[in-house]
Amino acid sequence: MPAPDLIYELESTRNFFNTTLSVFEAPDAAFVPHAGMFSVAGQVAHVGDTIDWFIVGAFGPGWDMDFDAGVARAKAVTSLEDARAMMLASFDKAIAVVSAATDDELNAPIPNDTIMNGAPRRSVINAIVDHTAHHRGALSVYARLLGKVPMMPYA
Repeated sequence: MPAPDLIYELESTRNFFNTTLSVFEAPDAAFVPHAGMFSVAGQVAHVGDTIDWFIVGAFGPGWDMDFDAGVARAKAVTSLEDARAMMLASFDKAIAVVSAATDDELNAPIPNDTIMNGAPRRSVINAIVDHTAHHRGALSVYARLLGKVPMMPYA
């Protein structure tokens, strides 16, 4: 898959996620269905943080395996506006990295095979899409619990 297709996947995923977020309002940011779970804002911040994690893991110095720190970073974000800005900036960074990569770089194995077993760097795009879809689904459930109707993300 050439880089334009990877960029398209990232852009589509960002758009689908934004559609899901469109039903939430600022006061919804703190909603947590059950103690210990991510809030609405935390879900969104976690998506942004994980996009960065995948890109740095595949194209940067390697995988940060301190998952508790990642959860803490996401849970520290309490504003939906801040979480959305974080997530959008992460998509922008991922798109910039993929846009700047050569085909050889995209096809090269991930240097540290702790995660994804040495798959080609380009494979993190599928992982980002899948992970983001997972949290988009969780947010649709959160929306229902708040009495909102989630939007069809693909419209």
